[in-house]
Formats: sequence, structure tokens, C-alpha cells
Amino acid sequence: MNDTQDNDKLYRYLFQNRAVRGEWVRLNQSFVDTLNTHHYPEPVQNLLGEMMVATTLLTATLKFEGNITVQIQGDGPLRLSLVNGNDQQQIRALARVEGEISPEMTLHEMIGKGVLVITIAPKEGERYQGVIGLDKPTITECLEDYFARSEQLQTQLIIRTGEYAGKPVAAGMLLQIMPDGEGSPEDFEHLATLASTAKDEELFGLPAEEMLYRLYHEETVEVYEPQNIQFFCGCSAERSGAALLLIPEAEIDEILEEHKGSIDMQCECCGTHYFFNKEAINKLKANAQAE
Repeated sequence: MNDTQDNDKLYRYLFQNRAVRGEWVRLNQSFVDTLNTHHYPEPVQNLLGEMMVATTLLTATLKFEGNITVQIQGDGPLRLSLVNGNDQQQIRALARVEGEISPEMTLHEMIGKGVLVITIAPKEGERYQGVIGLDKPTITECLEDYFARSEQLQTQLIIRTGEYAGKPVAAGMLLQIMPDGEGSPEDFEHLATLASTAKDEELFGLPAEEMLYRLYHEETVEVYEPQNIQFFCGCSAERSGAALLLIPEAEIDEILEEHKGSIDMQCECCGTHYFFNKEAINKLKANAQAE
């Protein structure tokens, strides 16, 4: 059985004599919570897990308060796959499937012609958006390419998804040469070679420090206090009501009539239902006009 103390946690670590930094993450309950209200095909479930791990590792590199959105848009049966995470390691994800997705489908067969979009949105300052062509066979390779192009930093990503102890799990590691320019490519390649030997059962089942010791027992590794990760949607009746007010009044009346006087605004991310009748909608309008 795996060490539950390290479930839904992110660890940062630093190699003392190598000018290389690392991160390790394992998503258990946060991944289960994401999938609970949906019935995604297995390849979509695994892709979301990979993207959640990647987003968590990316947010850990932020030096400011804000959030990162990683999304794939395409013209295949998987139209959209989206993950949003913030510096507090609150994460949410969703996918939109329009068509059949079989278990053996590759990433490109699911997406068709598409792009990977990374949006970094600090609470203060300008938003940054990077658009990446999906010209590699896996999300991991596409993201490594993104780091090489956008940050000019040698980066290794190891991301695995699967099942452990009967439940979905997603885990991964990030290695990156320090941006101060003191790290050598040889040091990075040496550590990356060791990291690539990590087995699924180690990523899914071992405590973080034990796994790092197995990989790097000849290195001096400083491991920092972990961050907790949790699924957090952020939807509310207020937000659903505000979205409802964007619909023309005549259309709202038609929907009310069709659905016996009540509109069900279901959150696409977590599945929560918010119900609005005519009286509630009139109250929303009055409040909006008062503002």
C-alpha cells in the first residue's frame, strides 16, 4: 500500500552540488474528485491526469500569486481538455467529448488538428499566453518542447497515470536546470538519466523521500516542506446567475416554459446544480440594475 501521507502533495527539492531543481507530485483524491461527476473514456481520463500533474508542476515554478490554465483544443472527438491550477495548489479539470473514443486511441487520434495553450495569469501584472503545436506524440514531450523554446531551460518531465490500490492515480516529476546559468548540461543529463529509471509503482506507491533516495542516493538532495493539493472548483450560485443574465430574456422565458418553470445551471467542472425560477431571475436582474 502506498504512503497516504504523501498523497495529494507536491514536493520541491534542490540538488546541492548540481544547480538543478526538482519537483515531485502525486494526485490521488484530487484526481478522483475530478473524475467523480463524469464518465470519461479511459484515454480521456488518463490525459486529464497527465495534464493535472503537468499543471501542478508548472504552478510550482510560479514566483507570484496567480494561476495557470493548460488546455487542448482540437477538431477530433475530444474537443476540449482543460486544467486550471493556482499557486495554492487548488486544481480543477474538465473535458468535452463529442464522438466515440476507443481505449486504444492515441493523443492525436482523440484531438485531431489541435493546439496546446498555456495561459499564465498573475493576480498582478500582465497575462501571458503560449500556444504550442501538438507535433509530438505525448503531452509530456510537447511540454518539454515548450520549456526549451519559451524559457531556454533544460527540462525533463516524467508523468504517469494509472491505477493503484484500486483507485485512479496520476504522478510525476520535473527536473530543471537552475535559471542562474550555473548549472551544467552534463549534471542535468546525469540526473535526468537517473530520474528516467523511476517505475510506476515507485511514483504511485512510495513516500516521496524514499523514492528520491532510491533514485539519487549518491546525491545531496534538500527536500522542502510539501504543499497540499486539492480539487477546488470555485463555482457558485452568484457566478451561475451572472452567466444566466447573459442569455436574452425571450430565450430565458422559453427555457423556463420548456423546463416547467425552473432552469438548471449545472457546473461543467464539478457537476453542482444551481436552480433558478422566474422569481429568482427577476431578483438577479434587479440586483444587477441596482449595481
